Amino acid sequence: MQVNLKTGLVVSALFSVLLIATGCQEKPAPQTEQTGTSTAKSTQIPLIQAKVQRVDGVKKQFCDEEGCTQYDLQSVKSNVPWIDEYFLNRIKKDVPGAFEKDSAHISAESEAQTSPKGLNQNSIYVRFISQQNNLATFVIQTYTYAAGAAHGMYHNEYVTFDLSMQKRLALTDILKPNVESKVAEQLYDANSNWLIQKDITRDKLQLSDNYYYGVNGIVFVYPLYELTSYAEGMPELKLPYQTAKDLIKPEYLPSLPQVEPVAEQAAKP
Repeated sequence: MQVNLKTGLVVSALFSVLLIATGCQEKPAPQTEQTGTSTAKSTQIPLIQAKVQRVDGVKKQFCDEEGCTQYDLQSVKSNVPWIDEYFLNRIKKDVPGAFEKDSAHISAESEAQTSPKGLNQNSIYVRFISQQNNLATFVIQTYTYAAGAAHGMYHNEYVTFDLSMQKRLALTDILKPNVESKVAEQLYDANSNWLIQKDITRDKLQLSDNYYYGVNGIVFVYPLYELTSYAEGMPELKLPYQTAKDLIKPEYLPSLPQVEPVAEQAAKP
């Protein structure tokens, strides 16, 4: 068992936030959520091309009676408009203050100088991760720091789209019906050494709805503090595809290598 804390992402995790994970992280509705206006399958699956750019129309700093917050918001600009729109709407929903007009509040410059509460920080970065046929994976990396706190809070929220259906896939969308308990059991078995080390018993391990397609398996990502201390980052537990092949819907299972049974291999001359 190996738990991959993904050093690269944890480094960039200084752009993420647990508060959004537990409060504002979107819970995609299974089956019915549509990110585009069309419900019909596309005849052609696009090859994702995406770059990162700063979000237009964002205030660098927003102030109200609670103090001032400094924003750094970046999203993807891709060749798929409905994906770009999805992330822009998410950002506007999560940090509406960044899009408030100046006339409604004290100017950022003067408030920052006089606010006794200090300057808060809020960053959101959207990144394109990978594409496997009709499945495209992105990550929303968020970070917040409240003035005076010992440290900031970060979170990585993974978003997987079915490009043919133009929708975000919840965990329940990719799993076969009524297999959640089996998935949890298999996930514990696949990561038992590390979980036992951390004194996490089988009954305490819950499935995370934050997941992504890894190279060798489905990776379940847990928020800060849920399984370990802040210093250990966001734990990731991997369920190998070979183990998950009977639990995931065939259309959402990556192609697996065909392995001959040992008995058949021994029978060959």
